[in-house]
Amino acid sequence: MTKIPYPKQLTSFTDQIELLKQRGLAFADETKALHLLKNISYYRLSGYWYPLLIDKQNHIFRPKSTFETAYSLYKFDSELRKLIIAELEKIEVAVRTQTAYILSSIYSANWFEDASLFSNPVRHAKILVKIDEEHQRSDEVFITAFRAKYSDHYPPSWMIMEIASFGTLSILYSNLLPGQAKRKIAAYFGLADSVFSSWLHSIVYIRNICAHHSRLWNKVLGVRPLMPRSPHNTFIPIPASGTQQVYFILSMINYLLNTVNPNHSFIPRFKELLNRYPMVDIKAMGFPAEWENEILWKTINMPIQQR
Repeated sequence: MTKIPYPKQLTSFTDQIELLKQRGLAFADETKALHLLKNISYYRLSGYWYPLLIDKQNHIFRPKSTFETAYSLYKFDSELRKLIIAELEKIEVAVRTQTAYILSSIYSANWFEDASLFSNPVRHAKILVKIDEEHQRSDEVFITAFRAKYSDHYPPSWMIMEIASFGTLSILYSNLLPGQAKRKIAAYFGLADSVFSSWLHSIVYIRNICAHHSRLWNKVLGVRPLMPRSPHNTFIPIPASGTQQVYFILSMINYLLNTVNPNHSFIPRFKELLNRYPMVDIKAMGFPAEWENEILWKTINMPIQQR
């Protein structure tokens, strides 16, 4: 297919409103809408009025579609991302802690330097360069104090894992040789190591979406977390929508929180968020009709099986 230059010129904010009105979008308050377009941008908001289109090729809206509905979806998505990122922090901290503790107890404090522990030596060498960059950039007190006192190039893993990005940690785990240590880390979170590796990768992906304020609520994810076959604790059945929609990701977070923070309030806070935004179509998020009857979503404090 022959490519052509992009033909469009910049459209003023007021003309953006006129264009949307021509396409059938109604405005309750054009002054407020103009302010929002100036501060959020047309194309960021366009992802939230896209579900309101009846003709997506020609950008024609369904009857009675309003700018305010699209903006409500935008606000819902923003609050959903904030809820998710707060819970991911707890999960990430626990993964850092268990990874450093288990691998240090089985191997050594600086296991991350040992190429013999990893499946792909080239990948390991690249990630070690990344760790070195993160280490050199760090101004954490415990890192600067270590540099000032000790001659070792790297601090032990329980320090390094605190300053390495979660993406780095995810790659380190996925590249570990199969064996007791890798299984033991995953088992702490009630999963097989292959499933846990895919979940870590998914967490990195979701975290990046949230950090960059990108649309999430109805997104089909670009990663495919694995469905656990025999999870140690209660999980959901295989969803008809697959594992690439928000329902699965939220169920995944819920499952991990039951180990990391058994007294979490994630479920009632998520349900309260839905109650405040009744226009949200949860089917677009991959939620099945009877999702609230799933044990994982009915019980706040789940009993944790002995590992």
